[in-house]
Amino acid sequence: MLYLLLLGPVVGLVLYAGSTRWFFPDLLPVTWTFETFWRQLSNARTQQAIGTSLLLGGVVTLLALVIALPAARTLGLERFPGRSLVLLLLFLPTIVPPLATGMGLNIIFLRLGLAGSLAGVVLVHLIPVLPYTIFALIGVFVRYDEGYEQQARTLGAGPWRILWQVTLPLAGPGMAVAALFAFLVSWSQYVLTLLIGGGRVITLPMLLFAAVAGGNPATIAALALIFAGPPLLAIALAARALTERTTTVGQQY
Repeated sequence: MLYLLLLGPVVGLVLYAGSTRWFFPDLLPVTWTFETFWRQLSNARTQQAIGTSLLLGGVVTLLALVIALPAARTLGLERFPGRSLVLLLLFLPTIVPPLATGMGLNIIFLRLGLAGSLAGVVLVHLIPVLPYTIFALIGVFVRYDEGYEQQARTLGAGPWRILWQVTLPLAGPGMAVAALFAFLVSWSQYVLTLLIGGGRVITLPMLLFAAVAGGNPATIAALALIFAGPPLLAIALAARALTERTTTVGQQY
């Protein structure tokens, strides 16, 4: 039943994207063709939107990991006055409506000259992305054993060598999950991209919402399938990487 619930919408999109004539009460489309899907995939505007979305997702994910790693390490390992308040402040962007956040930031970004630019959209995407990234990594460092780093330091390893050969490998699975969250949240952003991008930064969600307003089911389904492709691929790659790591560790022990 779970697989049916998960795959049902995807099957419906495939049927709509591959149909040219599908009217009630027919159970399946009368005529099959994926011309609409290939036409959307080969469209220059769609390709540009895919490229922009992938670039945004990649840059935001990288920046989020760079910022979240030291923050999560401190919050996971240290106990200091005001820690609960910091966690609450980090959690706020996930409950504040994006429209309120975007409207306020739009005024600031206009004054800074970042509105309507790719850099401005990257910065605004970090607001909803960072809480998920930091909280995913905090779970890693709550169970983190600093003894490995102390042993490496005793054996003469410097800070950078400890980071690359001890810290990052130990935090690898958590970083994979955090990167997945960061990419998925950035990939699906619409309101913040529209407000800060000002119609100049066109991503795939913006094309999809425009198609929904147009009301062509085949076009909407084709764009929705294209939109769902990269996230599904990212989830599959992350799951495979985590599975391979778990298997390798299990074989070692």
